[in-house]
Amino acid sequence: MKKPVIKLRDEIARLQEQLKQAETKEAGRIGRLALRAGLGDVEVEDSDLIKAFEELSARFRKATGAKAAPGAPQGNTETD
Repeated sequence: MKKPVIKLRDEIARLQEQLKQAETKEAGRIGRLALRAGLGDVEVEDSDLIKAFEELSARFRKATGAKAAPGAPQGNTETD
C-alpha cells in the first residue's frame, strides 16, 4: 500500500533531523580527538587540514575495505 505524500514528507523530515543529530555527535567526537592529538595548538590552513583528513580517511577505508559515505567529498577539496 502506498503511503500518503504528507506521511513520506514527515518521515523524510524525521530522518533528516536524525542525520543532523548523528553528524553533530560525530563532529564533536572527531573534534575532541583532534584536540587530544594536539591539532588545536597548530596553525594550519583549512584546505591543508581537509586534505590531511581525506588522506587519513582513505587510509582507513583502504585498510577496512569500507567505501566512502554517499555525499562525502572525493579527491581534493578546498575551502576559503
